[in-house]
Amino acid sequence: MRLTTQFFRYAAVGLATNALAFLGYLALTQLGVGPKLAMSLMYALGTVQAFLLNKRWSFAFEGNATRALGRYASAYAAGYALNWLGLMLLVDHYGLPHAPVQALMIVLVAMLLFAAQRYWVFVSTRKQVI
Repeated sequence: MRLTTQFFRYAAVGLATNALAFLGYLALTQLGVGPKLAMSLMYALGTVQAFLLNKRWSFAFEGNATRALGRYASAYAAGYALNWLGLMLLVDHYGLPHAPVQALMIVLVAMLLFAAQRYWVFVSTRKQVI
C-alpha cells in the first residue's frame, strides 16, 4: 500500500481516536483526576482501539498478529513514556497549562508512532510501495 494512503488512513484513525481521548482527558481532569493519570487512562483505551483499526484498515496487515501486537505495545509504551515526560517537564517543571501541552504531545507522539508502525510494527514480507 502506498505511503500516502497509509498516512491518510492512519491520520483518520488517529484524529478520531485522539479527539475522543482528548475529550475524555479534559472530562477526567475537570472531575479532579490529575493530568498524568487522566492521560494514562485515555492512552490505554486509545491504544487498544487504534491497534485494531490500524492493523486492519490503515496498514492492511496480514502478517503475524502476535508479533505485531508485541511490537505495537513496545512502540506505544515508548510513546507513553515520551508523553509522560513531556507533561512532567512542561507542566510540572515549567508550569505550562496542561491542556495545550497534552494537545502538542498527542501530535508529536502520533507522528513518531506512524513511522514505527509503517517501518517496524506492521512490516509485511511483501514489497512496500513508496
